[in-house]
Amino acid sequence: MTTPPAIEAVAVSRGFGARWALAGVNLGVAGGSSLLLAGHNGAGKTTLLRILAGLLRPTAGSVRICGVDPAQDLMAARRDVALVAHQGQHYLELSALENLLITAQLLGTSAPADAALAALERVGLADRATDVVRTFSAGMKKRLTFARVLLQQPRVVLLDEPWGQLDPAGFRFVDGLLAEMTDAGRAVIVASHLVDRAGDVLEHGLVLDGGVPQWVGPAKDLATEMRKTQP
Repeated sequence: MTTPPAIEAVAVSRGFGARWALAGVNLGVAGGSSLLLAGHNGAGKTTLLRILAGLLRPTAGSVRICGVDPAQDLMAARRDVALVAHQGQHYLELSALENLLITAQLLGTSAPADAALAALERVGLADRATDVVRTFSAGMKKRLTFARVLLQQPRVVLLDEPWGQLDPAGFRFVDGLLAEMTDAGRAVIVASHLVDRAGDVLEHGLVLDGGVPQWVGPAKDLATEMRKTQP
């Protein structure tokens, strides 16, 4: 029996008034695999990620997350998916540890303090666990967002510009984290403008232009294909 994709989109389209942000997007990513989603500003990358995360409904087409249609059971679908957006949602006046304890308690995590501290250690924030998040740099806040994903242990991870706001050490951290996630059997979709770097660490590639799929192939070839179409 063929294992169904961990996340799947079939003929997904999304309109905003008279404008179509997406038109006829198909994709399927299995557990343990990864997809680089690329395209210029306004190509529809973020809209697609929000639809896959269950935050937007497609105007047409369908999505399945681990076999569940968000339109039929949104809460069940969301349990299996995590979205790391441009701006992480943190409680700025609480410490990093307190932020993760809230997440752990909502998830029903056993030994929440131990789990939260382990996640902070993994993202390099163990020494700032009790510091108020308001004092963190943008890159540190991004790392805290990743710690929350590690706590959630989703089967599908959606990342919007994961290398954004990070220094070179942070870039290497994200590279390692992506490999760790796919090795653990998670399906990973990354939207990024850093197509050369992303192409080195991800498996498949999809280019959008005006919301329409323009190219599908190995992620390592995506940067070359995009340069062919530049004016």
